[in-house]
Amino acid sequence: MLEHTEVILEQALALSPKDRAALVEELLASLDQPDPTVDALWAKEVEDRINAYEAGELEAIPAEAVFKKYKKS
Repeated sequence: MLEHTEVILEQALALSPKDRAALVEELLASLDQPDPTVDALWAKEVEDRINAYEAGELEAIPAEAVFKKYKKS
């Protein structure tokens, strides 16, 4: 961590719990910025998968089967 980041962290930790929670919410919100390029790629992927399913080229698997397969024993 950079020195000035450590100073900011120290100052943030001195805040009240309510103010720290508000700061965390603001910081997290600043990271959640949409990326139009990524959104467009996902939209195309979704359309391609729907088209493949409707054309009989892609099989649907029930969510329960997927969860069961990857559930920890």
